[in-house]
Amino acid sequence: MSLIQPRLAGNSAPIHALLRDAESVILGKRGQIRLAIGCLLAQGHLLIEDLPGVGKTTLAHLLAKLFGLQFQRIQFTSDLLPADITGASIYDRESGSFHFHPGPVFCQLVLADEVNRATPKTQSALLEAMEERQVTVEGETRVLPEPFFVVATQNPGSQIGTFPLPESQLDRFLMRIQLGYPDRAAEHDLLRGRDRRRMLNDIQPAMDVAQLLRLQAEVEKVHVADPVVDYVQALMEFTRSSDQFHTGLSPRAGLALLRAARAWALLEDRDAVIPEDIQAVFVPVACHRLHPAGGTPGSHDPVQAAQVLEQVAVP
Repeated sequence: MSLIQPRLAGNSAPIHALLRDAESVILGKRGQIRLAIGCLLAQGHLLIEDLPGVGKTTLAHLLAKLFGLQFQRIQFTSDLLPADITGASIYDRESGSFHFHPGPVFCQLVLADEVNRATPKTQSALLEAMEERQVTVEGETRVLPEPFFVVATQNPGSQIGTFPLPESQLDRFLMRIQLGYPDRAAEHDLLRGRDRRRMLNDIQPAMDVAQLLRLQAEVEKVHVADPVVDYVQALMEFTRSSDQFHTGLSPRAGLALLRAARAWALLEDRDAVIPEDIQAVFVPVACHRLHPAGGTPGSHDPVQAAQVLEQVAVP
């Protein structure tokens, strides 16, 4: 019996409607949209690095609309404090006691806009939230809502007023993608069409939170055969032994790669991961975890990451 059987069943219609609505707003970026949705289905977090004005913030708003998620935007600036993200206890004179006021991180989809414009201390306020799905303030731990999805945008590090994200922060993002400029045809439609932000007001949820949680559970059931695991290990071992990179992929990166591939397989209406799924998500999962030899500190090269796929045999 074939392992590659449809699993989406009754959920395929909402997924396809969701993709169709997303592509009507973000023009000419089908691959990036599917990666962003796959990242959410895999219960990861998404980093979008690109120039201002190419649709990074619009994509985050769009995901919240399509999945019916509570949305909060945090504008990261150099004077932003950790308490501005997590919240703080404020003294109530009437009761004579302190009461905790949750920060904007207590939301289902959090947009950390221009995350690399804040200081490292403020950036680190997201670490526990992204990894543990909880926030500890003044010795008390508070659980974040479910689902919890962080979409962070950052400007290129060459721009003035940016602070590079440390490796520990980067590793918390399942994927890093770039939108880039649209092609000529998509840009023509964009210039002739309606304002994208206004279009968001007309977008209706394609599924509710309960459906999203069921899909996230389905991702964990997608089968991964031993030869596919061997392929992932071969990719990891190549990055560790090759002189192309300072450091190779960690075991956590390997787990992230499999999680993302499971979500991609589900989007392709399959219940088993094949090598093509690994290849589809490899660059967005691995690129920000690989440091090219000879590159400047914090540099990441998607072209060099993609070359790993060409040098490792497919099972």
